[in-house]
Amino acid sequence: MTRAVGPSSSSNRPLEVRPPAPAKGRGARSNVSGRFEKLAREGADDGWDRDEDLPPLRTDVTAETPRTIINYVASPFVGFDRSINPYRGCEHGCIYCFARPTHAYYGLSAGLDFETKLFAKPNAAALLDRELAAKSYRARHIAIGTNTDPYQPIDKKFAIMRDVLGVLAKYNHPVSVLTKSSLITRDIDLLKPMADAGIVKTMLSVTTLDRKLARAMEPRASAPARRLAAIRALSEAGIPVGVMTAPMIPGLNDHEMEEILEAAKDAGAQWAGYTIIRLPLEVSGLFREWLEAAYPDRAARVMRHIQDMNGGRDYDVEWSRAKGPRSVFAKLLDERFKKGARRTGIAIDSPRLDPGLFRRPEEKITQLSLF
Repeated sequence: MTRAVGPSSSSNRPLEVRPPAPAKGRGARSNVSGRFEKLAREGADDGWDRDEDLPPLRTDVTAETPRTIINYVASPFVGFDRSINPYRGCEHGCIYCFARPTHAYYGLSAGLDFETKLFAKPNAAALLDRELAAKSYRARHIAIGTNTDPYQPIDKKFAIMRDVLGVLAKYNHPVSVLTKSSLITRDIDLLKPMADAGIVKTMLSVTTLDRKLARAMEPRASAPARRLAAIRALSEAGIPVGVMTAPMIPGLNDHEMEEILEAAKDAGAQWAGYTIIRLPLEVSGLFREWLEAAYPDRAARVMRHIQDMNGGRDYDVEWSRAKGPRSVFAKLLDERFKKGARRTGIAIDSPRLDPGLFRRPEEKITQLSLF
């Protein structure tokens, strides 16, 4: 919280503690220094500008030129070994985003910096083309959207995802795409032939059906109704599509799980998954700050449930990423998900993608010449 002192000159006036006011269209309430910084910054409110509108926080995008684009992952907790991130930071501003702490590596805050100071990789497609063309490359399913959203609002301008999909289609490379954005429908013309070739699957993350909660928690992500509409559009185009009911936050949105599954199934989702909220490093403080300001009547109960699912802490990887749920609440949520999926007729396993379909362009030409 930010400690604010009113404009009174009285030295006996008690300090007033107020939650930080939200910046319009942003998720985080503060911008605390990154954990690697030698000096820490702390906001202070002297009370003089309480009735004044602060200038809007604008999104600043920096182009970066990495040397490689495929990120190789060595983790027992994910179902893939490589991914692509067209952007660093995410304008969606989801307050619970586990990727927020990555901004600390750039000397930036996991708070407002994460959603306003973004990095784009315009050379992503060219790098990918080069890496896939290498004779030493061995194809495996690539996951996109596992860190920051590839279809966040700035992709309307940069269209990096469209270029990346074009390269993957060129090589018949299997890929999965996870997003909270209806912008994915822009690329149906590319995704459709990839689906026909059996090399793509998509998922929309639907956290809540409550528009008000979504706007507070995920301020610049597509509204829930638009995400469901995107599921429908992808399904009608013949593109494999699922729904991720994630993250489930006990005492805040977990009661919607079954309703989300039903709505997604009605829209055409073929399979579903879920995750429970994770609050690593700076995310814990940012989420607590937001929760106490936005939902003060629920904050204590929500955090009590989260700690119960993490062995008494805000986050413990041995609990939150365990093979099976360990707390009573987590076990109940898992059972509810399985029963809800059975009742709605939605699968809980996504289709597998075959890396054997991968072909370099010259290999495709040679193969066609045989007929």
